[in-house]
Amino acid sequence: MGVTIRNRNYDHGSLPFLQSLLAILLVLTTTLYINGVEAFHEIHYNLQSVGAENVKQVHRTGYHFQPKQNWINDPNGPMYYKGVYHLFYQYNPKGAVWGNIVWAHSVSTDLINWTPLEPAIFPSKPFDKYGCWSGSATILPGNKPVILYTGIVEGPPKNVQVQNYAIPANLSDPYLRKWIKPDNNPLVVANNGENATAFRDPTTAWLDKSGHWKMLVGSKRNRRGIAYLYRSKDFIKWTKAKHPIHSQANTGMWECPDFFPVSLKGLNGLDTSVTGESVKHVLKVSLDLTRYEYYTVGTYLTDKDRYVPDNTSVDGWAGLRYDYGNFYASKTFFDPSKNRRILWGWANESDSTAHDVAKGWAGIQLIPRTLWLDTSGKQLMQWPIEELETLRGSKAKFSTKQELAKGQLVEVKGITAAQADVEVTFSFKSLAKAEPFDPKWLEYDAEKICSLKGSTVQGGVGPFGLLTLASEKLEEYTPVFFRVFKAQNTHKVLMCSDATRSSLKEGLYRPSFAGFVDVDLATDKKISLRSLIDNSVVESFGAKGKTCISSRVYPTLAVYENAHLYVFNNGSETITVENLDAWSMKKPLRMN
Repeated sequence: MGVTIRNRNYDHGSLPFLQSLLAILLVLTTTLYINGVEAFHEIHYNLQSVGAENVKQVHRTGYHFQPKQNWINDPNGPMYYKGVYHLFYQYNPKGAVWGNIVWAHSVSTDLINWTPLEPAIFPSKPFDKYGCWSGSATILPGNKPVILYTGIVEGPPKNVQVQNYAIPANLSDPYLRKWIKPDNNPLVVANNGENATAFRDPTTAWLDKSGHWKMLVGSKRNRRGIAYLYRSKDFIKWTKAKHPIHSQANTGMWECPDFFPVSLKGLNGLDTSVTGESVKHVLKVSLDLTRYEYYTVGTYLTDKDRYVPDNTSVDGWAGLRYDYGNFYASKTFFDPSKNRRILWGWANESDSTAHDVAKGWAGIQLIPRTLWLDTSGKQLMQWPIEELETLRGSKAKFSTKQELAKGQLVEVKGITAAQADVEVTFSFKSLAKAEPFDPKWLEYDAEKICSLKGSTVQGGVGPFGLLTLASEKLEEYTPVFFRVFKAQNTHKVLMCSDATRSSLKEGLYRPSFAGFVDVDLATDKKISLRSLIDNSVVESFGAKGKTCISSRVYPTLAVYENAHLYVFNNGSETITVENLDAWSMKKPLRMN
């Protein structure tokens, strides 16, 4: 591979904007954005069944899960059955905006190559006449899958919600091509004080030691987020518990709740019904008010059916997140074939509705991640599934350590920088030059700090990291980087994925996504970064998966073979690239 070193001032000033042919459409179809995720319940009736004559390939991903065209959102009911992985997902078969939603269905034997099947669930009966919304899959004894999902029984504006079930028509079919919605639906209705217009997304059920099934349904009361608990002996007749398993004030509607056990030791995942002294539990909720998620690690009191977060988990908007970027409506499942828990998450577009309609598609599922509890017991760790490495092609590697003084860039050559997987470890000799952490920043979220202290703002220890999807002259780039601050008696490590300079295109949402990394750099003074780069998405994993950030970006110059990849440092402390390995990423043999 070739290495090119450039010394730059690394401050490019304001960026010019390209004139867009879609400018008029952008004005006419303004889209609501909250924290970078398009609110998918905003309804564009006039566009729901408008299909593109020619699906545009620019910015389509090469190795992420994506149908050939049209809109997708929440991953639903992932499971492993008779040697086959199943992923259902919310899908509009007629257009590139939310609407006409069905449960699309794809199958795989390796989580990489996917074959589409006919939709599994679609509106057809009184209990889901106006919609089939998100839900989960549970494997009953005897290896019998069942889907729990939300049906809409009264249309807009109320969207009255009930909980239904569906079962396979043929259990001997590993692909589960046909599903039946029995006429004894709905199983659960909001008739006991619940808010029927905010009552959705049933979880995977778990079986307790007394033989009762339990499941959660997300809801709210005023601004209090709620996870209601229901019990059943036969999976048909469900009774609401006297109290929610958990709730929290001022968090709003809890969408797509997920509740599962994690082992206190090792990396293995656990079946959803496992309890015991060697187990913690995780409760994740997706916040309709903010369009991001948070989770807590805590204790499930099985005798009281209550969940209590640990005092190390912030229970609210400032809580821990799987991903501090464009990531929503996530769902995990236990994979018994490899004893692991796998996380799916949806990333919507960050351009406009008009652009989505013009290109003919919107939304991707991010690379599935293996998930486990950190040795500290305070947070989860995540890493791309090992099967992803089968797509690695040509490799570039730094043969020796590379020092980066302030303002230096080193280009990584020999790979397709627009579609790549890169792993790098950075080190430094001292933390003495770390900038002071302003106490008033405690009132800010990490994203605000990243917007103030971006990659072009020179610092002490950092910013250093990767410039992804960069054009040759750096008119466009998406930096993923670390910055170290000196706080009282400790250091704070900020990780950013900053889309501010990602594109010259107008009408885009370009946030400075960021999260803090809970690491002690004083000991070994090293930190790792892995980024999955795929044309319009950059998924990054800091410190071996402690902090993860996903960004959607739409370069106009840095596309295909015109994209570049660099390591950089813009801090006064010299940074050493201890090792760097990067691969071109091939497309799966089959992607829907």
